[in-house]
Amino acid sequence: MTTNLKTLEPAGILDGATTNELKLQVTDLLHEGIDIVLLDMNQVTFMNSTGIGAMVAMLKIVRARGKQIYLCGLTEQVKMLFELTKMDRVFKTFIDQQDFEAKILAA
Repeated sequence: MTTNLKTLEPAGILDGATTNELKLQVTDLLHEGIDIVLLDMNQVTFMNSTGIGAMVAMLKIVRARGKQIYLCGLTEQVKMLFELTKMDRVFKTFIDQQDFEAKILAA
């Protein structure tokens, strides 16, 4: 199975402005024909509720086009925020890129 996969590695603080920029990058990738977007979050130091909202909007855009988005490398702060907001049930997450590759690409 050949899949068009692109990994993005956001870094620093993901708030409304920076997450909207990330959303634009993901939208551009979809226009380029990418099927799967993997967000490696291991360099994200902080995310707030506005960032979560933009992530949900991004997820809706991806799903509306019949594509997939996955997350990996969640830092403790982001993981805690995802658990508190139940976003860990909405987004499919992996420990790291190797975990993603083993469970999704090798499937």
